[in-house]
Amino acid sequence: RKGLSDERGGDIFKKVLNILCDKRPQVFFLENVKGMMSHDHGNTMSYMVAQLSSCGYELAKPTILNSMTHANVPQNRERVFLVGFLDKNKAKIFEFPKKIALKKTIHSCLETKKVDDNFYYTDRFGCYATLKDEIVSKDTLYQWRRMYVRENKSKACPTLTANMGSGGHNVPLIKDNFGIRKLTPRETANFQGFNKQHKLPIMANSHLYHQFGNSVTVPLIKRIAK
Repeated sequence: RKGLSDERGGDIFKKVLNILCDKRPQVFFLENVKGMMSHDHGNTMSYMVAQLSSCGYELAKPTILNSMTHANVPQNRERVFLVGFLDKNKAKIFEFPKKIALKKTIHSCLETKKVDDNFYYTDRFGCYATLKDEIVSKDTLYQWRRMYVRENKSKACPTLTANMGSGGHNVPLIKDNFGIRKLTPRETANFQGFNKQHKLPIMANSHLYHQFGNSVTVPLIKRIAK
């Protein structure tokens, strides 16, 4: 929301510019939240494009793609992508991937067996009565929004975030054969399109949630790269 005045974004963007101007790779590829397109009435994106162009790059038009509609991954995740080329001719023929049908459901990413009890909500949680009344379908995901439950009408996983393991706002929830629970770290990896043989690093679940919430959706990146 602070745009480039936020040190997490502004400082990183300056470092990216320094690398591009110094090392001059043939192609660069950037990703960010879709709000970057409209921030400050579009002025932030215009500034970024101008700065990237000043390093000698020709940019394809910044484009918003959704993992759900462009990668056959059942996560409703919109992100803006920027691709630039030193070779202007290559920039002119580059096209972002077109939409493809979503054939996978959330069940392709969810565990079928009972997971550890720590992931399940019980009546020891103050919100449990509300969750029990509102979370009724096994075919979609819900979010706990501090005071109420929101159903994801698209039947897909809502956008994964870096703080989803903290137990607070926007935690994705599901109903399975054993109760109501939050996603496991393995399932968040699945919803980002990581191969199911991908080995999770040995670290606290909170860190795994953070890593996968901040990740990119692998099949979408692959399509853009190809």
